[in-house]
Amino acid sequence: MVKSAGDEGSRPAAERGFWQLVVGQLGTALVVVDPAGRILAVNPAAERLLGRAAPAMRGEDAHDLLHRDAHGGRIPREQCPLLRAVADRSEAREEGDICLRGDGRLIAISWSASPVTDDGAFIGMAVLFTDTAGERSARRERAAYTRALEDLTERLTLVAEITDVLGQTLETDEALVRLGRLLVPRLADWAAVDLRVASGEVHRVAVTGPAGREAGLEGGRQRLTEAGEGDHSPLVQVLNGADPVLQQEADPAAPPASPLAAVHDDFLRTVGSTSAITVPLGPRGQITGALTVVRTDPEHPFDSDDLDVVSDIGRRVGLVIDNARRFGRQRAVAEAMQRNLLAPLPQPGRLRLAARYQPAPAGSQVGGDWYDAFERKDGTLALVIGDVVGHDLTAAAGMAQLHGILRSLAWDHTGPPGAVVDRLDDAMPAITTVPMATLVLALLEGDPHTGPWTLRWTSAGHPPPLLLTPDGQAQYLEAGQGLLLGVPPGTGGSRPSAAQSLPPGSTLLLYTDGLIEIPGSDLDTGLARLRRHALALAHEPLDTLCDQLPSRMPPGSTDDVALLALRLPSP
Repeated sequence: MVKSAGDEGSRPAAERGFWQLVVGQLGTALVVVDPAGRILAVNPAAERLLGRAAPAMRGEDAHDLLHRDAHGGRIPREQCPLLRAVADRSEAREEGDICLRGDGRLIAISWSASPVTDDGAFIGMAVLFTDTAGERSARRERAAYTRALEDLTERLTLVAEITDVLGQTLETDEALVRLGRLLVPRLADWAAVDLRVASGEVHRVAVTGPAGREAGLEGGRQRLTEAGEGDHSPLVQVLNGADPVLQQEADPAAPPASPLAAVHDDFLRTVGSTSAITVPLGPRGQITGALTVVRTDPEHPFDSDDLDVVSDIGRRVGLVIDNARRFGRQRAVAEAMQRNLLAPLPQPGRLRLAARYQPAPAGSQVGGDWYDAFERKDGTLALVIGDVVGHDLTAAAGMAQLHGILRSLAWDHTGPPGAVVDRLDDAMPAITTVPMATLVLALLEGDPHTGPWTLRWTSAGHPPPLLLTPDGQAQYLEAGQGLLLGVPPGTGGSRPSAAQSLPPGSTLLLYTDGLIEIPGSDLDTGLARLRRHALALAHEPLDTLCDQLPSRMPPGSTDDVALLALRLPSP
C-alpha cells in the first residue's frame, strides 16, 4: 500500500480496494510529491529501492533528500528536471539520474512523472522510479502495472462520471439512456437494466449495445420467482437480495427455472456473452432492479475488480432511480392538486373567458402558478393570475391558501384592487405558509352584455397584462405596479391601482412568467415574442388562442405556465 497520512475512510470502498491491490503490489517504486516537491507518500517498493523508511521520507523535499550528481554532490534546484515537471504540472521522463540511498550508496535510476488532479485541481505528481541496472526486467513489470494504474483511473473516472451525469436528471428513462452511453463501450459491450415495476413484476426497460439503444431487446415483463424456489439465474438471485454475480459463461445444460430467467438467458445468448456481471440497483434492502453488463470478447473477460466497480455503479444508479421515482410521485401529486384547485371559469353575459395551465416539463418541479376568475357581489368580474414562490406540494398548498383568501377579500370589497391586495399582503404571513408571491388582480366594470367596460387592476411584481385591440394593436398595461407579496414596503403607503377603458372586441391576456422566460433569453425578448405571437392569433377563437400561444413560444422553459384570457364582445 501507499503509506500516507491521508484519510482513507472518506474514499469510496472500491477506490480504497483498488489502490490497496494495485499500488501495494506494484513492483515499481512509486513516490507521490505535492506541488512544492515534498514527499506525500511512498509504496513499499520505493522504500526498498531508496533504502529509507516511509516515515523518514514523508514531508521531506524530494530533490534535497534524494537527488545527487555522479560524485554524490548536491545539484542546484534549478537543474532538477523533476522540480521543473512539478512547476510545469506536466509529464516528464529522465534516464540515468543519481539517487542517494539511506545507506549512503548512490544508485542510477530512471523515472517518469505524471500530474495528479482532483476535480481539475493539481494536487501533486506521481513518480515511478526504476533501478537502471535492472531496468530491462523492471520495464516489463512497470508497463504491466502502469496499465493497471490506467485501468484503475479509467474505472474510477467512469464511476465519477456516472454519479455526476445521472445526478443531473430526475427522469428515470433519461437516466438510463445516459447510463447506457457511459457503460458501452467504455466498460462493456452490452448493458441491460431490469426494474421492479410492481409487486413481483420486473420490466426490462433499457438495453444498450454497440449501436446504441436496442429497443427490440427491451419490454419483457415477467413475474419474479420468490427466493428459495430453486431459481439459480443470476438476475433472479440478485433481484431477490443475493450478492452481485460474475458469470464467465452460461450453463447451457441448466434449463431456466422461471420466465424471467429464460428472458435473461436468451439475452445473453443473443448478444454472444462470454462474460457477464449482474448487480443490484440500490443498497441491500432497497433494491429497485438489476444492472447486467456483458462482454463478448473471450480474450477480455470481466474480473473481480470489474465486479467491484459495477457493484458500486449499481448502488449509485439505484439511488438515482429511487430519487427519480419519489420525485415523479411528488410531482404528480402536486400537479393533480394544482389542477383540482383551479376553479371553473364563469361566462357572464357575452363575455368570454378561457384559461390554460401547463405544468413544467418532465424533470422540472411543478410550481405555484394559478389563475382565477369569479363574479363579485356587485356583479363585477374579478380576474387573477399569480405565482407562488416555491415548488411542488409546498407551492401548490400555498397557492390554494392565497386562492381562497383572495376570493374572500375581493368578494364584497368596494375599494380599488390595490386595497384588496394590501389586505392580502397583511394577512399572508399570519394565516398562510407562503413566503413570497406575485399576482395581478383585475376588476372588469361594465354591463357583461353591452359595456362599456373599464378595467381596474393592480400588480404585485407580476408581468404586465397584454391588451389586444381589434385595430391590430398590442399594449402591455404596465401601470399599477407594486411590490411582490411578502416584501416589506419600507416607506409604507397603499398599493397603486390603474384603470383603462377596453374597446369592444378586445382581448386581455394574463399570464405567468413561465410563458416569457426562457433560459439564455432576456425578459424584453420574451415580452416582444409574446406580443408578436399573440397578435398573430388575436382573431382566432379564444380557445384556439390559448391552445396555440404556449406552443408557439420556444422550448426551454423549466417553469409552469398559467394563462387567463378575456374577450369582450364586438359591437
